[in-house]
Amino acid sequence: MATREQVDELVAKMKEQRDELLAAARSLSPEDALRVPVDAEGEEQWTALEQLAHLWEMERSYDAWVKAALQQDGVDLRGVRGEPVAIPIEQANGRTIGELVHALELERAYTHGLIDGMPLEAFDRTAVSPMFGSLTVLQWLRSFYRHDRQHGAQILGRKSDYQPNFKGSEPNQRRARIEEVARRQSGG
Repeated sequence: MATREQVDELVAKMKEQRDELLAAARSLSPEDALRVPVDAEGEEQWTALEQLAHLWEMERSYDAWVKAALQQDGVDLRGVRGEPVAIPIEQANGRTIGELVHALELERAYTHGLIDGMPLEAFDRTAVSPMFGSLTVLQWLRSFYRHDRQHGAQILGRKSDYQPNFKGSEPNQRRARIEEVARRQSGG
């Protein structure tokens, strides 16, 4: 069973990694926020603004996955999505770092409220994802700070020391996103 110490450590790491990520984002000039690293692939091809929008969208998804596990232990997450954000990835380059940082701060406050309202036994509930397999709520929540660490490094133009542990190969989320937007625009 999850312990209070594990939850406290989770919250501390979430705060630490988010603070580092936001500091990295705030340090960028408007030009740097739109720069794409040379020879980048997948998510690393996103600008810093697009990466911040991606983090916002994924936080909404992670929150939805946690809430689904709280409602039904062992829930299958196929089809579970977070609410759409006001600035999706494809609109991020027309916005500012300040706007996206503010949105991430508000979203994280919501996530901390969700965590604060959970009894300890809730952290042991599970949810199953085709991409990651079966994880406990505590493991899903640890994804928040790991994801921040990954994209914080990318925003600073470095290779992250953290890589998600996908079942199978890592999906090309950037390409999938481009295809999703094209389907939406064509009405399909």
